[in-house]
Amino acid sequence: MRYKSVRLARYGLLALAAVCILLGLLGQEQVQVLQKAVKICLECIGIG
Repeated sequence: MRYKSVRLARYGLLALAAVCILLGLLGQEQVQVLQKAVKICLECIGIG
């Protein structure tokens, strides 16, 4: 009985993570993250 609830929780969290990733991709969040990363890197080496 306990193993069934643990398995259900794992699959539930996996499904939730997949939905969050999909929503991020649909909202073009990866573009914003890349732009911020480039800006931070350029500031670290003194160009930006």
